[in-house]
Amino acid sequence: MRLSSLLTAAVAAATVFSSSANATIRLANDPGGLIAAYEHRFVRARSTGERVVIDGSCLSACTLAIGLVPPAQVCATPKAVLGFHAAWTPTPWGQKQVSGPATQHMYSIYRPELQAWINSHGGLTPHMIFLRGPELASIVAPCSDADIAAARTVHVSSRHRGRHMGGPRFRPFYGAPPMMGPMGPMMPPPMMMPPPMY
Repeated sequence: MRLSSLLTAAVAAATVFSSSANATIRLANDPGGLIAAYEHRFVRARSTGERVVIDGSCLSACTLAIGLVPPAQVCATPKAVLGFHAAWTPTPWGQKQVSGPATQHMYSIYRPELQAWINSHGGLTPHMIFLRGPELASIVAPCSDADIAAARTVHVSSRHRGRHMGGPRFRPFYGAPPMMGPMGPMMPPPMMMPPPMY
């Protein structure tokens, strides 16, 4: 009885591992979000061998796929567009504030050829810069017909990334006005500050 249970468990584990290695993540119309959530997702893809197909816009933290997943596991279709800008954190008043440390962290993840492209286009600033077409093809391998066919059969990892990326999407405004003190608006305690976004 015990031997058959062990064999069943071993077969199940082998099936899960092989299906992960053959899985495809399709990135399309992805506006980005929490840096940590995207890092987690792409580190997992790297370790499981999942293929990442960029098949539309992949903006902000979505672009971490280019640095975290090995080049042999990532490709871009003709519809792919990557968008880069400085990382930011929301203020208690619902505005964006550039985060230098988070921006540097993201930049350090990118491959040298992508860093060179970013530098030649003004660096990571609050203004989005776009990489597409022949310039993109020189940094990210074009997808094969098989990759494109596989990507079109999987769910798009985009707007519903709360389910796919390991947590809910952070909303910049918490739903309450800033706290008011005798001298005007007060900053919330540090533990209430959200993590950086990109």
